[in-house]
Amino acid sequence: MAKEAKARIKINKLLEDSGWQLLDSPEKKANVLFENNVKITKESFDALGENFERTVNGFIDFLLLDDKGFPLVVLEAKSDDKNPLIGKEQARRYAKSMNCRFIILSNGDLHYFWDMENGNPTIITTLPTPESFKQYKSFVPNKQRLIDEICGNDYIALTQDPSYNLNPEYINPLTRGEYFERTGVRIMRPYQVKALQSIQRAVKDGAIRFLFEMATGTGKTLTSAAVIKLFLRTGNARRVLFLVDRLELEDQAQKDMVAYLSKDYKSVIYKENKEDWRKAEIVITTVQSLLFNNKYKKFFSPTDFDLVISDEAHRSIGGNARSVFEYFVGYKLGLTATPKDYLKKANEGEQREYERRLLLDTYRTFGCESGEPTFRYSLLDGVRDNFLVNPTVIDARTEITTQLLSDEGYSAVDITDDGEDAEEIFRGRDFEKRFFSDSTNRVFCETFMNNAMHDPITNEIGKTIVFAVSQNHAAKLTQILNEIAHRMYPGLYNSDFAVQVTSLISDAKSMTIDFRNNKLNGYSRASDIYRTSKTRVCVTVGMMTTGYDCSDVLNLCLMRPIFSPTDFVQIKGRGTRKFNFSQCIVGDKELKAQYAKCEKTHFKLFDFFANCEYFEEKFNYDEVLKLPQISHVADSPDSTPNPGLDKYEHTGTDSVSLLTETKIGLEGMRIDRMFFKKFEENIKDDEFVKSAVDARNWDAAENYVRKEKFDKPDDYINLEKIKRSLSIDRRISVREVLEYIFGLIPKIKMKDEILEDEFEQFIDDNKSRFTEDVDIAAMRYYFKAYICDSKVREAIDKKQYGELNVLSSFTMADFKAVPNGWKQWIPEYIKNYVSMNRFM
Repeated sequence: MAKEAKARIKINKLLEDSGWQLLDSPEKKANVLFENNVKITKESFDALGENFERTVNGFIDFLLLDDKGFPLVVLEAKSDDKNPLIGKEQARRYAKSMNCRFIILSNGDLHYFWDMENGNPTIITTLPTPESFKQYKSFVPNKQRLIDEICGNDYIALTQDPSYNLNPEYINPLTRGEYFERTGVRIMRPYQVKALQSIQRAVKDGAIRFLFEMATGTGKTLTSAAVIKLFLRTGNARRVLFLVDRLELEDQAQKDMVAYLSKDYKSVIYKENKEDWRKAEIVITTVQSLLFNNKYKKFFSPTDFDLVISDEAHRSIGGNARSVFEYFVGYKLGLTATPKDYLKKANEGEQREYERRLLLDTYRTFGCESGEPTFRYSLLDGVRDNFLVNPTVIDARTEITTQLLSDEGYSAVDITDDGEDAEEIFRGRDFEKRFFSDSTNRVFCETFMNNAMHDPITNEIGKTIVFAVSQNHAAKLTQILNEIAHRMYPGLYNSDFAVQVTSLISDAKSMTIDFRNNKLNGYSRASDIYRTSKTRVCVTVGMMTTGYDCSDVLNLCLMRPIFSPTDFVQIKGRGTRKFNFSQCIVGDKELKAQYAKCEKTHFKLFDFFANCEYFEEKFNYDEVLKLPQISHVADSPDSTPNPGLDKYEHTGTDSVSLLTETKIGLEGMRIDRMFFKKFEENIKDDEFVKSAVDARNWDAAENYVRKEKFDKPDDYINLEKIKRSLSIDRRISVREVLEYIFGLIPKIKMKDEILEDEFEQFIDDNKSRFTEDVDIAAMRYYFKAYICDSKVREAIDKKQYGELNVLSSFTMADFKAVPNGWKQWIPEYIKNYVSMNRFM
């Protein structure tokens, strides 16, 4: 009893803090009843599926009344050593008897809010105010409307311009692109529509929390806007809170929401509308702003928002920020660009284990305990669907960084303060922390300037982001870059070719926005009609690593070592967005038309510390990996730090020791290919599949995989995605995939390998027909062209051989080189004996 009394004292205080009147006063009548007697009738039990023949008396711990004195909320109290959820069914009966829709379950420390018309109890960190209940009571969500809402690719476009499809500019395919550019009307991509539909399916299944894992550049904000419209339009939300973790993302989100939804809904940034944020359906703010002085508790009630969206969720709900996120009841959507597939379990205390826990916690927070998001769209998906671009990696190690990265490290000998010789081993992680080399920094900058991608219209150095070790390192690099630019382009830049964009720099936030909007330090002087930023390079440490959208970036420079796969994926993502450079041309329609197809097809990733090699070849994705810890001394297991040699300045020269250029193809980097590995592990762990494959019961195995594994909301994996993940250039079958996963075949063969196998079989089947002078090479070329090229096949089958004159893949000359007799027999053989489906 003492524990329950203690809990009730706590609850009394919480109710008072939230504005409830516990006792009558001259100004106001009490709106809380204690130990209110209630008769639970037979009808109340019947409604719950019970079968009682008599009326039962009960006592409601706290009954909260509305401003007219009618029952509003049943508050069931439990002692502080009990989970308040144990009172759920008892509270439900009381609420049914009192005709209450709302229940609060509390033990004084832990509280649940339950709207019985909308899902399950959810944790709250403070009790709602009477005013918020007044508003919330009028809100009656209708899940079925949300589930049944038609969501096509024009879901956002219909808000931007309801009659867009009647516009002559849109109707005419030749002017449709200009219409979209002029109006900003956005047609959603197929995967964005699938993401929206995954929310509908999840709600149908009873979910109230969702997680989207979408690669950088795939339009998370546009997809979020569609989700917001879905909830607001169907009446399942009155107001939405959009949480970001950086100021520049706050402005960017507001700009996007205005562009996408302002015709139907109002959005505001909270800090600019502190007094009248309630006028808007969408409120955008940083987590830090609400955390400061517990602002979220002072100025908001838990029921003020019915949908909370957390951008870059694994960061914006970490640590203290979680209290903001969990404070509000209702639906929750998390967005992240960071895949977790490669974050296997590591040792306690390691950075990798910290990241793994952070991401897994994110998945649990959003109701994805299985580790599968509500929807996933990876970088590889984006590249292969032609929505994103891959990098060309420039591996540019210097003599110094090569030594720092070697197993032996860089050995430095110096004299300590007491006059003794001291030897220290420095490694990559020590660069610009304990090991300094001005000549190395100069080599970095010279190499970049001499090999950078250039703007295709002005031929200036393309827009670039340089990632430095520290703020001091960023200052050094910025100075060196400006010196080189002054030498290479005298008079064109006045120390504004490169700028430092770090937290110590005033107006750094607005600098990132101006760089994105192509006006940092003014417009380029290279052209009067082309709007691109005069500043070409931003040197940062962490400000522009995540959530920063600058689509026309052509170069990323890693002038620091990276050990975190999360950081590597995020930084690489700054360059993956596509861009059409003609959109920066103003006032010259002819020039704009000339450059209409001037698209960004790739970007350069300058890697001075072998980061790409590390994540491609050395990073252990499956076993425990001991990542280096940040410290002030070398922490390699192979070296013993000498406290007498704290810092070392290399005063000699440095030069490039390796300069290679590797274009990343559709297969992507290894860090991007972990998608298939997860599917492979899932299949290997499935007992039904294993037994079917062991018995060689392929029909059963294939049917099961198609029905139980493909096109599920977790990740929508299917044969096409597997084909892309494995970089196979032909149609594949489920059986091939299973044979490969279970080691029955060493690999899934590419198209040309299959063609060679088929041609060898053709030769073996027709040995008796061959003569010594037959041209095998011409026959092989004909055999492959007939299978792979539909135009060649059509010309041969219809005997319209003249059509071959206009084909480049197989010409009339190639056809004439095929020996007589074989011209007819090869197509006949293929039709009878070769399965053409595999080559489509």
